[in-house]
Amino acid sequence: MRRRRKTSQTENYDDNKSTGASLKIGAVALTFLVIGYQAALFVNSSAVAQLIANRDAPDTVYVTDEALARRILDAESVQSHIPPGNGTKAQSPAASGRRDRQKSAGDGEGLDGGKAVRTDADYSGRVIVRRDAQHSGDAQRIYLKQRGKKVESFPFDPNTVSVADLQRLGFSEKQALSIDAYRKKGGRFRRPSDFAKSYVVADSVFSRLEPYIRIPRVDINAADSAAFDALPGIGAYYASKMVEYRQRLQGYSYPEQLMDLKNFDEERFRGLADLITVGEAEPYALWTLPPEQLAEHPYIGSRAIARSIVLFRENHSPEELSVKALAEAGILDSLVASRLSRCRIAPPGNGE
Repeated sequence: MRRRRKTSQTENYDDNKSTGASLKIGAVALTFLVIGYQAALFVNSSAVAQLIANRDAPDTVYVTDEALARRILDAESVQSHIPPGNGTKAQSPAASGRRDRQKSAGDGEGLDGGKAVRTDADYSGRVIVRRDAQHSGDAQRIYLKQRGKKVESFPFDPNTVSVADLQRLGFSEKQALSIDAYRKKGGRFRRPSDFAKSYVVADSVFSRLEPYIRIPRVDINAADSAAFDALPGIGAYYASKMVEYRQRLQGYSYPEQLMDLKNFDEERFRGLADLITVGEAEPYALWTLPPEQLAEHPYIGSRAIARSIVLFRENHSPEELSVKALAEAGILDSLVASRLSRCRIAPPGNGE
């Protein structure tokens, strides 16, 4: 019995000794593992920092005058950033500050920020030109990931804004690429509310960005058939008719003239009224055109009325010529007169 008890005590001692050794070995291994992990993080951070610092290609900075700046960069890009003047007059610090704030939205926001130009008062009106080098996609992604999320708000057109600028607006790279893919497939945001319907645009993001959305309206005096066709409720048929009618009118004067087209009712017009605008057009030369051309106008429409207008203007002074006077003389009925009076008409005597 004594020998068995001694043997049991010895076995327990050996087990405890083995367990303690295992724990020590595990602790040492864990220590080395932690140290290795921290070393790996340090090496990775150092490599990323070096990559960001070097940007895998150096950027070039020039400090020069406007003439040389135009030779360094293309004239258009420089012109878009150089302030008015010949480049020799120094700006005040306040003016320079305003300019820097305006430029900061697009200056240095990514590795491939492109060309950037600004004016600094310290250089007496000289132009500071920075041209970023072309950087690899890996360097660009690492830079954007490491610099942190900086959300900005600035005017943009969701139909043309770049993927990089979408990320500046607060979208992730995946969300920005999704919006871009939608556009490449032919999708278009006609109204701010269309942008809000995109599944990648959260309500909170849209609330912040809505005041900055700038979607240009379609100028019905400049649009081609394709631009008209892209409007809601307008197909190829109405698109061609809208171009044809513009030629007959010699330019639209007000948007409601679209309802002159056959079957172009008020409901159809309301569906696009907020998407169109009436740009500049030459005023209609009512008081100088020969009768043949006057007769081609939709609101005149006959040679008899056209000849009556010519006869009336030949027998009245320029001060007496007006659409109202034509109506009072019985040459135009009240409906035609009301429509013609809303048109852009060159003043009497213009060009004579």
